[in-house]
Amino acid sequence: MLEDFIYALQGFKRNRTRTFLSLLGVIIGVAAVIVITSMGNSSTKQVQDTFGTSGLDVVSISQGFMRRGGQNSVTVTFDEKFREDMFDNVPNIKKIWYKNSLSTTLTYRDASATASCSAVEYGYLEMYNMDIEEGRYFSVTDNEEGLQRIILTHDLAENLFEDAKEAVGKNIMLVADKVTFGFQVIGVLKDQTVGMETGTAFIPRGFYAKKIAPNPAAATVFVQVTSAEKSTEMVSTLTTYCTMTTGTSLRVNSMQTMLEQMSSITNTMSVLLAAVAAISLLVGGIGIMNIMIVTVTERRQEIGIRKALGANPKDIIQQFLIESASITIIGGFIGILSGTLISVVVEVVRHMSITVSIPACIISFVFSVFVGIFFGLNPAIRASKLDPVEALAS
Repeated sequence: MLEDFIYALQGFKRNRTRTFLSLLGVIIGVAAVIVITSMGNSSTKQVQDTFGTSGLDVVSISQGFMRRGGQNSVTVTFDEKFREDMFDNVPNIKKIWYKNSLSTTLTYRDASATASCSAVEYGYLEMYNMDIEEGRYFSVTDNEEGLQRIILTHDLAENLFEDAKEAVGKNIMLVADKVTFGFQVIGVLKDQTVGMETGTAFIPRGFYAKKIAPNPAAATVFVQVTSAEKSTEMVSTLTTYCTMTTGTSLRVNSMQTMLEQMSSITNTMSVLLAAVAAISLLVGGIGIMNIMIVTVTERRQEIGIRKALGANPKDIIQQFLIESASITIIGGFIGILSGTLISVVVEVVRHMSITVSIPACIISFVFSVFVGIFFGLNPAIRASKLDPVEALAS
């Protein structure tokens, strides 16, 4: 077998152009599979990095609209009764949080910035694992008494102050609905990505309900599930519960569900594209079969001599199968190196974190070898069936 492999390499060296053309389809196919799977994995990771890993155990509920009997659309009031009823009737709920959002303008001396402000309850930021860089979180007193305290994200604090560390203890002005309020900065959050929370400034919901919009109803409800694994199931449970109890359709979403859907989409696209790339391997295999048929025709006398010297059909089949498999083995190695190199180039050019998939490398390589053996089998059997007298006479 080793002698057949060495002889195959010598044959490749004698017919470099033919060998290169045979290798090309295999190289392109293997490299394409590796690049596509690597970029698919990168896209999935990028989605996870964009949303972060916190908040996977949280399900959000917001207003949706549905016609009741063809009449006006129905809205639901997220008040304390809604919270209590949900907590009592839906299992696997750890806690329920209410939030309101508003667009504001924050100013400190000559600096100003537009901010998406979230009015949240005590413990909300901790629940979302939003880490404090400077200062502290809201206290129970801040929320219950509706104190004028505010927590800023790192970027917003840097926009208002020369240094984010200087923000704590400063008094800033907040303009909401053309009304100006004074707030004291008590904390600055670390620069981080946090789930579905898009606010850049946070104030106690107690203050919002008393001074900005004297209404205990919330705009969004956040349900913290007992475990992240149950959040996808909770989306369905809460959708059914809200529809049955309110008579209207509410928007129910979760980070976990969104990530699963996006991962499913990217994985499906990766599989489809990898399948297309695998077709090029099959095309390359057809090219290998054609080349091997030509090779058998050109080497009829050699086959006749080997048979005359005692070689049996099995030896002839083995010789040509090793030659065809050798082409795909070499092409597979070169394809893996090419795919890895292309992935690195894409990572540098697009500033993406790309991880080459080891399983993809192994599967594509094994598949390429299988292609070589499968498409080399027919020419090898043809060679083994040649009559030695006719082969020597040709």
